[in-house]
Formats: sequence, C-alpha cells, structure tokens
Amino acid sequence: MKVIPPFRLPRKRHIMLAAGTLGMLALPDGPAVAADLHASALPVKAMVRPAVDWTGLYFGIHAGFGGGRSAATLLDPASTESSHGFGGSIGGVQAGYNYRLPSGLLFGLEADVSFPSYIESNSIVSKLATARSDITHQWDVIGSARGRIGYATGPWLAFASGGLAFTGERYLNTLPSGDQEKSLDMRLGWAAGAGLEYAFAPHWSARLEYLYYRFDKAAVQFPSAAQYASTMDFQSIRIGLNRQLGGSSGIADRHVGALADPESDRWEIHGQTTYLGQGYPSFRAPYTGANSLSPAAQYQATWSNSLFLNARLWDGGEVYYNPELLQGFGLSDTVGVAGFPSGEAQKSNFPYPHYNASRLFVRQTFGFGGEQEDLPSEPTQLAGKADISRLTLQAGKFAVTDVFDGNAYAKDTRKDFMNWSLWAPGAFDYSADKLGLSYGLTAELNQKYWAVRGGYFLMDSESNSNSFDTRLLQRGEYVIELETRHSLFGQPGKIRTLGWLNSAYMGSYRDTLNDPAFNLDIALTRTGRIKYGYAVNLEQALSDDVGLFGRWSWNDGKTEIMAFTDIDASLSLGTSIKGTRWGRPEDVIGLGGAINALSRDHRDFIAAGGLGVLVGDGQLNYRRERVLEAYYAYALDKHFTLTADYQFIANPAYNADRGPVHVFSGRLHGEF
Repeated sequence: MKVIPPFRLPRKRHIMLAAGTLGMLALPDGPAVAADLHASALPVKAMVRPAVDWTGLYFGIHAGFGGGRSAATLLDPASTESSHGFGGSIGGVQAGYNYRLPSGLLFGLEADVSFPSYIESNSIVSKLATARSDITHQWDVIGSARGRIGYATGPWLAFASGGLAFTGERYLNTLPSGDQEKSLDMRLGWAAGAGLEYAFAPHWSARLEYLYYRFDKAAVQFPSAAQYASTMDFQSIRIGLNRQLGGSSGIADRHVGALADPESDRWEIHGQTTYLGQGYPSFRAPYTGANSLSPAAQYQATWSNSLFLNARLWDGGEVYYNPELLQGFGLSDTVGVAGFPSGEAQKSNFPYPHYNASRLFVRQTFGFGGEQEDLPSEPTQLAGKADISRLTLQAGKFAVTDVFDGNAYAKDTRKDFMNWSLWAPGAFDYSADKLGLSYGLTAELNQKYWAVRGGYFLMDSESNSNSFDTRLLQRGEYVIELETRHSLFGQPGKIRTLGWLNSAYMGSYRDTLNDPAFNLDIALTRTGRIKYGYAVNLEQALSDDVGLFGRWSWNDGKTEIMAFTDIDASLSLGTSIKGTRWGRPEDVIGLGGAINALSRDHRDFIAAGGLGVLVGDGQLNYRRERVLEAYYAYALDKHFTLTADYQFIANPAYNADRGPVHVFSGRLHGEF
C-alpha cells in the first residue's frame, strides 16, 4: 500500500500559525486583540522543542570496510622483512553517551569493537617465511574508547572523535615438523575520525563514519627462538545504526505534540541472540581418523547475534539486510557425524566473533487481486496485507532453505530441533558456503491451496568452500518445489515435494576408487558433472497444540557432496507438542528421529579411507546412522527461551565400530 505523507506547511509558517491559533484561544472578549495576540505568541514559541534530543545513552551496530598496512620483520636467526597491505569487510558494535547543549554543541563518549569477516584472508595482517619458520599474523578484534565533539542541528549531527585504541592479535608459527606455535597479544594505540549522523525515527539514527588507527610496535618471541616484530595502522569506513535508550531521545514532533514516526509502516528491525553449548561423555572408538568425532569427552559452544533490517522501498518492493556476529566451534571442528548435532555449528571455527552479511536481498511481490491475507512481522518478512494470489520474486544473498523446504515443526535450529538431519532434508545437497548462505534468484506463485517455487543458485567452486562458480547457467543449482495445502479431520497440513539438480565442478567416488594413482584424492577426478535428488516434506497438525512432521530425501550418490553433508538418503519423523495442557502454552516439547544412509559408491569410498565433507574414520564397518533427539523449550518470558536437548547417535559417521554417542545441549535464545 502506498503511503502518502500528510500535508505540511513550511516550518516558519507552521510555527507562526500554531502560535497564533493558541493565542486566539487564550484571548478574552474585547478590544486590543493585536497587542494580546503578539504577547501570547511568544511563550508558545518558547514551548517548541528542538527537532531531535541527542542527549542520552545509545548502543548500535556498524559494518563496512577496514584495512591497513604492516611492516614486519622475522629473525630466526636468518632475517627477512616485508611490507603488507590487508583489508576486507568488518562489523561490530558500539555504545556511548551524548550530551547536547542548547547551542547545538554536543559532547560525548563512545566505545566500540570491530571484528573481521568470516573470510580468513580478510584478517591476515602479514605472512613471513624462512627455512625454519612460517609465520601468519592475524587480527581478531580492533576497538577504541573515544571522546566526541560535534554540532547537532535538527535531525543531523556532524562530529569528530579521538582517543585510545587497542587490537587483539594472534601469531601462528608453523615449523618444518608440522607442529605449530601460537602466541596471543594485545597492543595499544590511538584512533581519530569524523562522521555524520541522521536521526530518521524515534530513538533510531544512522551514521557514516571514518576512523584511522595507529598502533604501537609489536614484538613476539616464539619457543623455537624465532622473533617477529611488526608495525600496524588501520583505517575503516563504516555505516552504523544506533538505538537511543530512554529519555526523550529521537525525533520530536515539530508541532506541540507527542513523538511520531511517519515511516514506521515502511521498515522493521528484528534481532536475535542464541548461545548453544553442547557436549558428550567419552565413547567407545577402537580407531580414529581425520574426520572422526573425538572419542574423548568434550564440550563446545557457539554464539550468534543477528539483526534483521527490513525496508519497504515501493509498493510491493522490499529490501532485507541481515548482519551477524558469529563465534564458536562445533564438536570436533564440525566433523564426525553426518547428521551433525548442532545446526548453529558452522563449518568455520571462530575463536572470536566474526562478521557476516548473512542476507542481503530484494523482494518484489505482484498481487493479482481477490482475497487477501495478513503477513505477520518476521525476521525476513515485513508485516502487511497481501493478495493470496500473488507472484513473488527474490534475488540476492540468502539461504536456499529460506525459500524451500519450510516446516512449521522442524526448521529453526535456534528454536526447535538442532540435528542437521531433522531440521533439513539430509540428502538435499543445497548450494551454500561454509556458513550456509548462497546467491540466487527465486520465483514463487502462491494460490490459496497450493504454491509452486523455482530457483537458480550459484554453486560452490569446489566442495566445501566459501567461493562460488560464476559461470552462470553452465554451473549452478536448479530447484523446484510444489507445496499443497489440505485439511485432515479439520486440522491444516502441507506436503512439499522438491526436486533439485546441481551442475558443478566435482569429483566421482567410483573414478577415484578405480585409479590407485589418485591415492583417494577425489580432487583429481573433478570436472563438470551433474548431481540430482529430491525430497518430500510433510507437516500435519493434529490439534492446536500437537503437530507431526516427516521428511524423505534422496540423491544419486555418485559424486562428492558439494555443500551440505555426507547423506545420500534420509528419513526423519517427529512431533512437536505445546505446553497448554500443563499451563505453559509457550513451552514446546519436541521428539524426533532420523535414519541416514550412503550410496554404494559413497560408502566404498569412505571404507577405503577417503574423506567426505564431515565423515571419514580411515576404516568403515558400515551401518546406517541413527539419530534420536528430544528437547524441552522453556519460555522464560515473551523474548527469551531456555532449551534442554538430548541426542542419541548410533553408528556415528555410519561406523558400527564407534559409539554410540550421547550429546547433551543447552540453548538460550532471545529475540525481538
């Protein structure tokens, strides 16, 4: 729906009209109206507040580009030196306090931290090598504590800032033996910069900012006696979003009235945080390989923090941006089980938070008229009315499973089931980088009782990578899905049937096995190949509080897995039960199970000692992998949920010689 802004008088005339109107209302009956009117106008003018009250606490996020230069020297005892440039996307958080004087002059304090993107090369400051040492220098975090001075007029604020800076770094030295030495360090410096900020809504402002950092010289000595020293400066240009806390912060009404947000129906902001801790006691394992789950007891945790910034550009046109900070490790570095027990564990390990622009896409909806439905406000959906009969196009960066394979009971690893083979069809090798995202274009035709969706996505340039093959149409993933809606005994249900085809640069299990000269290196057989499969997805409500779900998925199993996990056939079933009967309507119990299998070619490759994306013990006493998961999600309030989860995994990585494994998890999830 197109929003037409209300008619507004020019600012000066608006104030004079308001003053005059209130003055006349206060006039007594009788003459001398002009004199009284002039006198009454003055105090009304004094009542008009500035357009923005910048005073108060605030917090926010930022994203942009950061990079710099480093001059490094390595002595071990041979000496080598080099100068390096580095850079990449960054993201982080900030918080501060402003105080604005009546003159418009503003003073403030701000602290901020920035993190590199998940692309490892973006955080590498320098690399130096000699015959005895191979050193990689990376930055993990850069931050500052700065004073601010600026001038605020209306919704605009121009400012300069300066103060202390710090950076946390790691130095890795790989020795000729293959052993690795590690040193963590933090050094201080200073930072200065300037920016421009605009308050666009009550309590919300956006900014553009430049910062320059200069750090002290670092000197590190490794146990091997290698000595490394470096200088470092850093520059960043970033955009930010701030939320003011309390008080009368934000845009004030320009006439005498309450705070107003004339654009609130055109944008939404959502956020979430999820901490997931997971561990297991030791289990039986007569041997262990490169991709094995460690038999020793262990505990690992992940932490994700996300914002969802959604805006309506025009009638039917929307843009979505999802910046995230991700931290943590999966069990055994996210290997050892095909149905991996944590959907929050990515295939990249982050000892410190890393920034990712997880989603950035545009969506255009064309309504065909007729009956309408209400679309609720969600992280990747703006609230509003839409024609039930509609065509929706979407393009940009997002997850394939954002559009395909929906399920009301088993879909969101931050809220319901955690196991990979329960929240997704295990044999669907969908296009994704190591964090589960891809680039693509989709179209959906929606009707009252059915919908059909199709999409094209870039494929990974090679198996389990963060890069994509940009040879459009020659390489890529094609997906089509039919969703039908029905009613069974008065309760709603859906069946989704999905087919997919991957054209990618990938290796063959059988070709690798047939040539001993390849030494099980499947990369030596890579060429343009086709992989295909399908999935059937069922959800059925039994009552308002109880629902069932099930998935069956299959792929041809002849070529290497490109992006998801080592499953060629999978069957999962489960139920979800809300706690209404015991007085906890927002609580949920989930119980589900999955059976995963490999094709003949795939299992022969793993049995011979080959490595898959997630599995490979060096030997294989093949059995189907079996997963049982049960959870209780306890609603602490309307924003936070605490979940206890247990998973029993038999034959992890399809190996009857290992396990079973008992995985215990705790998850705290918050959202707004």
